[in-house]
Amino acid sequence: MRNRFVARKSLLVSTTVMAMALSACGGPKGSADVAALEAADAVYTNGKVVTVDGHSTIAQAFAVKDGRFLAVGSSSDMQRHVGTNTRVVDLRNKTVIPGLADGHLHDPGGGPGIDLSQARSLAELFAKVSEAAAKARPGDVLVSNMDWHEAQLKEVRTPTQAELEKAAPGIPLVLVRGGHTYFLNTTALAKWNITPTTPVPPGGALPKDASGALTGEVTGNAKALVKLPPPRPTTLADVKAKQRVLNSYGLTSVRIPGTDTEAYRQYQAVRDAGDASVRYSVLFWGHENSPASFEAAGIKQGEGDEWVKVWGIKLGVDGGFEGGLMSKPYAEPMGKNGTYFGLDRAPQDAFNKQAVAWNNAGWRVATHAVGDAGIDKTLEAYEAANASKDIRPAGWTIEHAFISRADQYPRMKALELRLSVQDHLYLAAPVLKKYWGAQRSSQVTPLNTYLDLGLVVAGGTDAPVIPVNPFWVMYHFITRDTMMDGIYGKNEAVAREDALRLITINYARLTDEADIKGSIEPNKLADFVVLSDDLMTIPVEQIEDLKALATFVGGKKVYEDESVEL
Repeated sequence: MRNRFVARKSLLVSTTVMAMALSACGGPKGSADVAALEAADAVYTNGKVVTVDGHSTIAQAFAVKDGRFLAVGSSSDMQRHVGTNTRVVDLRNKTVIPGLADGHLHDPGGGPGIDLSQARSLAELFAKVSEAAAKARPGDVLVSNMDWHEAQLKEVRTPTQAELEKAAPGIPLVLVRGGHTYFLNTTALAKWNITPTTPVPPGGALPKDASGALTGEVTGNAKALVKLPPPRPTTLADVKAKQRVLNSYGLTSVRIPGTDTEAYRQYQAVRDAGDASVRYSVLFWGHENSPASFEAAGIKQGEGDEWVKVWGIKLGVDGGFEGGLMSKPYAEPMGKNGTYFGLDRAPQDAFNKQAVAWNNAGWRVATHAVGDAGIDKTLEAYEAANASKDIRPAGWTIEHAFISRADQYPRMKALELRLSVQDHLYLAAPVLKKYWGAQRSSQVTPLNTYLDLGLVVAGGTDAPVIPVNPFWVMYHFITRDTMMDGIYGKNEAVAREDALRLITINYARLTDEADIKGSIEPNKLADFVVLSDDLMTIPVEQIEDLKALATFVGGKKVYEDESVEL
């Protein structure tokens, strides 16, 4: 496996060599004498500080002043930054890493509704539904949250409309699974007049069983047939509660891949109130908006600050797990005798025009594309946009890129695309194998290949589709192990530091913020995490059990585990 950053003999650069390299960086003028006069707000000593800088430096200590790293080096080096009012913290050999980031996060939990996240069998799922049904009032529609997947269930399958009807008889029930699929009971199908003869919208599907009856699954653009009750508006208290969850995992930055202006204003309001503990990079839904609508709202590409910033526009061309658009048919029986290739949710000509329009209006685009045929569609649209105006400086992005082909890589490189990838395979492996076969599913999210290409690749979870835990992200990409079905595609495993960079400095590159965050270096924002163990040396199987002991954003402690005090 090739190193993908500045060449080095070893990750464990000695702190003596490191201190010599960094001692000149302590003060604003590069002078050790000036640095000696600059007292820090806090100094952290006697730790293992994995800086993720360009030399993969391992330090012992660092100093923080005015929300930024003042200096990084040895514990003795940092003594010159200790003044009368400096707080000195002994890390007691704990490992410190930069603040973690999630490059594709919708929500840290599944949102309101029936909570199915802890169900581990269909029986437990039905019990949760029945419990909610017993409390339902006349006219209620029961809706689950999104935080579940059939791969977490013992049976590794989805419920049928008849089974859901038995759990909630006579009450419309919709189980929301991720962002692409609903599962309805018989009463819900009747409520919205969905029958075996209902016309299926282009880019959608209403699967049937062998007898021709609806299974109850409604996916892709067919979701428009279901009119769910409007969600409760998100409040400032909701945003702050979600921040607390994110901070508990060591997450200090997240990229929201699709939202509206109302949610954007909420993030700004939390920032303006001085209550922000997460830094947000925001993408607006593109299919539902136009450049003119954002101009009217007074919102511009790239506006914002270190707390809330507009990344760009989110588009999509295919579905999710069962809807990724492939160049080869799905495995049988999912392939329907070689006729099912996934969901095509965006006609090519219309999608090309949309990409060109956003580009000409000064916006950059990220596109949801799961399958290789979805990537083909995305590349064609991006090339059309680029022919109109160069997109390369902006860093347009493909979201997910589960399945790709070697012939697509030169086109990605030519456009200088960035990739946002997630650990879906960790949870969903057995289901993806059923959809795409063992060989194709083993190569889902070929991270090692993408990094070898020299692409900017950032990681994340797609939460709540996949649980928000960033340590699971690293564990999966380091080992290619899965939750239920062993190792998939060991050839695409990456080194520990690659996995850490994926959700630190690479995220900062994705969001054009590598000059202010993503690593522990002087003058960068003091976002950092104290870990429960040493990510770089513990047995690999223990990585998925790591946790944040303390999380700091801008030098301020925003989370601390009850087992420690820093």
